[in-house]
Amino acid sequence: MRLNLRTRQAINGYLFILPWLIGFTVFVARPFLHSIRLAFSTVDMIAGFSLNPVGWANFREAFFVDERFVPILVQVIQRNLVDVPIILTFALFTAFLVNQKIRGQAFFRAVFFLPVVIASGLVVERLFQQNVGSLEAVVGLNIPTLVYMYLPARFADVVVDVLTRLTLILWRSGIQILLFIAGLQGISGTLYEAARIDGATDWEIFWKITLPMLSPIIVVNTIYTIVDGFTDIFNPMVNFIRQVAFSGSFRLGYAAALGWIYFVLIFLLIGLVFISSQKWVFYGGDREG
Repeated sequence: MRLNLRTRQAINGYLFILPWLIGFTVFVARPFLHSIRLAFSTVDMIAGFSLNPVGWANFREAFFVDERFVPILVQVIQRNLVDVPIILTFALFTAFLVNQKIRGQAFFRAVFFLPVVIASGLVVERLFQQNVGSLEAVVGLNIPTLVYMYLPARFADVVVDVLTRLTLILWRSGIQILLFIAGLQGISGTLYEAARIDGATDWEIFWKITLPMLSPIIVVNTIYTIVDGFTDIFNPMVNFIRQVAFSGSFRLGYAAALGWIYFVLIFLLIGLVFISSQKWVFYGGDREG
């Protein structure tokens, strides 16, 4: 029996993710399921980590008792709503420039990807604790004072927060730049030649050809940036959950509940990206068999 194109693509996709499925089943599935049970329980440390079921009490505490959780969650969401567009815009702009035919093209690509290779989360944390790479250290000006001097207070708070973290935000764009470069190199040159013959300007070519052809890569980069931002070592929610689990009273059950709330939030955001992408993502070629 001859398989159609959609079936062959599905089989190739399952073969591609098969190593991940094996790894998940062997190493992750059991602790993943155990964390669900843990989220609905409290842990008795004295009785040898025995679990005492408490139903939805941990989740109710997160939203209605603990005054720290919701503000931190809102702060994380607000930060990522700002960070994701900045990272994607910077990565696309940089990839577009680096993809031009210039001398030292490979060197510039390596420079932008270098932070991903040499800087683990702990290394970056230590560097920023020593004020290395901060915007004030680079430009030599008191940025917050200038911002508050010329902008309204509410808007200035957001601007100052972004500027103080700008180096860190751009530091996280290496993977996205490489993916955009790969996408740019995958666009057929004949499309650009035909557009120029028809009299299209560079601006029109970017919006009518480059951006639509890059839309699948934009989806991938958006999802990667969301996950990376919500799990970053500087993320206050990750630090808060770690503190609840391993500091003070070692409330592992409550920490598991917080982690699941956080996971569901990230999952919903990624789901929104997938749903919205059906309206604006362009896939070239025949998708039906």
